Order: sequence, then structure tokens, then C-alpha cells
Amino acid sequence: MAFKNTVTPEIEKLTELCKENSQIDLSLYGKYDVKRGLRDINGNGVLAGLTEISEINSFKNVNGVKTPCEGKLYYRGIDVEDLTKGFLSEKRMGFEETTYLLLFGTLPTSDELKSFQELLRSQQSLPKNFVRDVVMKAPSRDMMNTLSRSVLTLYSYDPMADDISLPNVMRQCLNLIAVFPMLSVYGYQAYNHYTKGKSLYIHNPDKKLSTAENILRMLRPDKKYTQFEATILDLALVLHMEHGGGNNSSFTTHVVTSSGTDTYSAIAAALGSLKGPKHGGANIKVVNMFADMKKNVHDWEDEDEVSEYLKALLHKEAFDKRGLIYGMGHAVYSISDPRANLFKGFVERLAKEKGRENDYKLYSLVEKLAPKVIAEERHIYKGVSANVDFYSGFVYSMLELPTELFTPMFATARIVGWSAHRMEELINTNKIIRPAYMAVKEKEEYVPLHERKS
Repeated sequence: MAFKNTVTPEIEKLTELCKENSQIDLSLYGKYDVKRGLRDINGNGVLAGLTEISEINSFKNVNGVKTPCEGKLYYRGIDVEDLTKGFLSEKRMGFEETTYLLLFGTLPTSDELKSFQELLRSQQSLPKNFVRDVVMKAPSRDMMNTLSRSVLTLYSYDPMADDISLPNVMRQCLNLIAVFPMLSVYGYQAYNHYTKGKSLYIHNPDKKLSTAENILRMLRPDKKYTQFEATILDLALVLHMEHGGGNNSSFTTHVVTSSGTDTYSAIAAALGSLKGPKHGGANIKVVNMFADMKKNVHDWEDEDEVSEYLKALLHKEAFDKRGLIYGMGHAVYSISDPRANLFKGFVERLAKEKGRENDYKLYSLVEKLAPKVIAEERHIYKGVSANVDFYSGFVYSMLELPTELFTPMFATARIVGWSAHRMEELINTNKIIRPAYMAVKEKEEYVPLHERKS
């Protein structure tokens, strides 16, 4: 029997029945003070847990008044700006060092860092024939699904898969951190070959190289890259590594971990969360929005013409007609996203090296104009700024990463944060996370089958 992959009229009819009997009166959310999206009416998140892994600051108290300020992001109490300046000034890659910090709560010494790098490299291998039997089989057009399938299949190769003792979970997490770049790139190469008909390249990682260097090495047919390309990819990975315990995928990790399930299931759940375009796919939306903008704006330096396009976006008259300027604004930050600020200087230099100065000028112009347009059209004056997604997709495109790998690169970074949150949940709590839902359906009497009317 063939797999049913079409929506039939019968299914459409049943869907309408489901919709008709599942609509909840929106006024009830206000009546019962339900925090939709676990956020209050002012957009503040409901306090659902405690964490030492990372912190976001976007407001400060001024004379007793909550006032927006320049955004700050801290990893284990250390300002990310200071952290990145530290390894960049010493011309070192930061991914492995920051991984150590997030997992173990302290910066490594030189010897500890070297030992940890060697440990990660020793984990940089997949089971025999895994690439052939798993990654190459039934390649998906979405790399996040490929990544999820690979993670769940690794469960079958682990004789201690269900052991959630802390040392075993740490072993599993370190292994996943080490192999995520391979799973992501190999998944794309399989898709590129079997679905798009391109040449197939499977390059083994070089155990002398950093995570960022290996990603570029494995992705490119000639294995070549510049040191600056690797440096900016490394910075992107560090900036996407963690973002407070309340982001959707990290919260998912806490929720699923609290049930006592295995590491592979918990990380697959987080991947499913990150795949959603409201979470991990935003930078693809930014790149596609700019592609549409460049087709419809004739003079990229004309502020009036660019502003009119931005207004058309907000009025649902341009691009995907969702009424959004992608890459602008954030659920937490208002005045600035520190990650975008850290990115920007490197983006300009990379654009010059890649001959894409005009693209960079357009991005900069939109960054300048969008807050004004949003304030005028939406009457939002609390402050709207570019977020990290505004520039990350542009960076990835200049690094010649295909769009199919944008979100997997996010996952390759965020697996570190997920691992830290999984360990934190296992160490500190022994309760399943189970929020309350209020039933608002009126009670009904059971009707025998022969008495029911259509």
C-alpha cells in the first residue's frame, strides 16, 4: 500500500470539524490571566526556573522606573563582549573555549583547554558505515530533519543510551557537540548530490583544526578557506551558542529532560523546536527578504525608496506579506542586541573581501531606517534594533554556506547550550515540568451512538 501524502477532501472536512470544535474564546485568556506564550501583557517572561548558564540584560532600574538599556549577554556571568574580545585579540578560535565555559562554569587554563580540545577531537567520529547507511539514505530537503534523524539513530548505536547518570550524559553531550558539524555538512552533501544532482564530497574532519575550520573544510570541494573566514564563522558559533534558559529550544530541553528521557530524545526535541521559523529560521527570512528588496528597489542608496519598501513590508504588501521586517526587533532586547553589535564590524570587513560592499551598504541603510519606519507605522517607540539574525544570514551567504545549512549551523552552536541546560536540569531538579492548563469546555452528556444526529 502506498504512503498517503495528499490531503483529501475527507481530511479537509475533518480538519474543519476539528477547528470548529477547538476554538477557544480569546477573552477567556484575559479573564483567567493566562500568560499566553508564557509572557505577561508587557512581554515579560513568566519565571519558570533558575539558571547559572547565561543571562540577558535589556533594562535597568532608573529611579525606580524600568528603563530600556543597551543589551548585554553573559555566559556564566562573563560579558560575551569581553569573552569574544579576549580570544579574538589573542588570535584564537573561541568555540571550544566557550563550550568549556558553558558546560563547566569556569574558563579553562591553557592546559585545560588543550586537554578539552583533544577530548572533543577524540569524539569526532561516527559509527562504522553510519554516513552510508543513515545520512545517505532518504536524504531530506530540510537539513534539520536530517539532523534529527541522525541524532535519534545514534541512540541505536549507544549501548548505554538510556543511562542518565551525569557522567554518561556528559559523554553523550560531548559526542554530539563533536559530531554535529559532520552530521550537518554530510547531510547537506547527500541532499546536494541525490536531490540536486551535484557532485558528492565527503571530507573527514582534520583533528588538528578547530570546529569552524573543519566545517569550512568539510563543506568545500577543495577544502580551502581563509583564516578570516574561519574566524568569523567561529564568532558566529560562539554568539549563537546560548541565549538564556527561556528561549524556546533551551526550554524544550529542560521540559523533555525533566521527564527522565534519554539524551538523544531530548536533543531531537530541541532540534524540532529550533527548526521552527519563529526560532531558528529567521536569518533565512532576512536573506530572502533582502533578495526581494533588491529586485524591487531600483536605487539601493535612495532612503525614500528603501523606506517605501519597508512600509510596504509592514502593510503586508511586499515579500511574504506577513507584515514583518525580518531581523529587526527582539522579544527581549530593545535598544540593541549585543550579538549584532559584535558581528557588525566583521561583516563590513568580510563584505569588502568578498566584493559585496553594496549589499553591506543596503543592510546598513535598512538597519538605520527600519526603527524609524516601525515607530511611525506601528507607533512602537520602546526601541527596535537589528538582532543577530539580521547579519548572520548575510555572513553565511558570504561564507558560501547554502541556505539549507543556516539553521543547522545555529544548531551546531546551540547544542552546547542545550547540553549545559540538560546537565543543569539533571543536577538541580527531580520534578517533571508540568504547567497547568485550565479546561474551559462546558460539560456535555454522553449520547448513545444510535441517538446521534449528523
